[in-house]
Amino acid sequence: MYLTQGVHRSVQINGSGTATSFQGRKRNWCEFGDRVARLAGALRALGVGPGDRVSMLAHNSDRYVEHYYALFWIGAVAVPVNTRWSMAEILYSLDDSTPSVLLFDDSFTDQAAALRDEAASLRHLIYAGEGISPDWAQDYERLIAEAAPIEDLRHGGEALAAIMYTGGTTGFPKGVMLSHAGLISSVQSMGAITRPGRHSITLHAPPLFHMAAAAMMFSTTFFGGSHSIIPGFVPALVCDAIAADRITDILLVPTMVKMLLDHCDEHGGDLSSIRTLIYGAAPMPEPILRRAITALPDAQLFHGYGQTELSPGATILSPEYQRLDGDISKLGSVGHALPGVDVKVAADDGSELARGEVGQVWVRGLNIMMGYWNKPEVTAATIIDHWVLTGDAGYMDADGFLFIVDRVKDMIISGGENVFSAEVENAVLKHPAVADCAVIAVPDDQWGERVHAIIVPRAGESLTLDMLIAHCKTLIAGYKCPRSCEVREQPLPLSAAGKVLKTELRAPYWTKQDAA
Repeated sequence: MYLTQGVHRSVQINGSGTATSFQGRKRNWCEFGDRVARLAGALRALGVGPGDRVSMLAHNSDRYVEHYYALFWIGAVAVPVNTRWSMAEILYSLDDSTPSVLLFDDSFTDQAAALRDEAASLRHLIYAGEGISPDWAQDYERLIAEAAPIEDLRHGGEALAAIMYTGGTTGFPKGVMLSHAGLISSVQSMGAITRPGRHSITLHAPPLFHMAAAAMMFSTTFFGGSHSIIPGFVPALVCDAIAADRITDILLVPTMVKMLLDHCDEHGGDLSSIRTLIYGAAPMPEPILRRAITALPDAQLFHGYGQTELSPGATILSPEYQRLDGDISKLGSVGHALPGVDVKVAADDGSELARGEVGQVWVRGLNIMMGYWNKPEVTAATIIDHWVLTGDAGYMDADGFLFIVDRVKDMIISGGENVFSAEVENAVLKHPAVADCAVIAVPDDQWGERVHAIIVPRAGESLTLDMLIAHCKTLIAGYKCPRSCEVREQPLPLSAAGKVLKTELRAPYWTKQDAA
């Protein structure tokens, strides 16, 4: 199995169908395949071959998608760069993965210019923007125009396809090595449930350097659908693209779902074409889920759970369990294991725990990573007997549904009791004055750690700690309720994956503790 199989099949069965749509520019699958083959030829002429790494520092575009497949065409390795990183983090990833080529767009010309001198491995830079290429960079469109198409090397199987760097919320990021076989296995497992096809039109709004977004791209190509691409998530752009291209499939994180619904409530928007909404990265708060179900009556909602190390899928909660009447007992779960994926909740020694007992989630399957790039010790601690230790705490019910209660590192131990921040957050979010919140552990002389809520109120609303505690006590045990809170006007800090950066929120409290 190799990732470019999807390109060949799409050309064969849907050659005149739309492959990519970006800012009014559309290309069909025959054109897409030809451009990929020519770009692959140009890259090979620059000295890129099997196993060589090529980095991409750019926002979403049709060229970003083409570039992924051109690399796979010649057996090279894609190394997408998180566009939200600092220069120090970008340089770290380049020094770590040693790419010979960097692709960049208009937004990152200054960074690319600096990296020419600072990243020792770089031999060529390719400008993939909409303007005029700097004189020190190769021009993407000229490379394609002047190159002859070459044959696909059809490298695949266990060959390295991509190094996807994790978010880097603690220290420098880790490069997750993913094979062709692992990525395709994940696409097939997810596709068996979500059922994409040649009539699917997928909107790519989350950044394509993120694993879940890249997986949607691989899936759309694999099943012969169409890619609609916007540079990044902006609610107005999302609404415009949905209307213009009649989007059927979309991947969003809960924060994005809320922002999209808020925009539609205020400005209007036609979401009627959407048939599949896949969400993940964080649990969907019940109030937002209710709004989504109401706003998308013809759409199937799927809650996917996974991580970059799993290519990324592990479990899926199907639409029939996402209802707001009758039996809603599975609504808080992340569903069943995907076909071809083993999931267990285990103790530290790997022994499977009884149903209902909380432990760490372990995952096994063809989809798991090959390991962390240049980090054998971390790999050995994360992959044990072919199982990936996810770092998530959860339990499995009698029907095999997995419930995630927290990140292991985010669990709060207060007075000897385990408190899961996600459970407290869900309770806090049900208060009508709360727009968003995060719950963290902060030092406490009496309890060791204290449950602390950081709250973003709704416009015009106010909230006191006493009001918050009284509300939470109607939903969760008293020892789980926040013992302190902070109300802030600015949004919570988010990673590119839409996850709250709790390390950043915890830092001021624990830095003071460490200095004491």
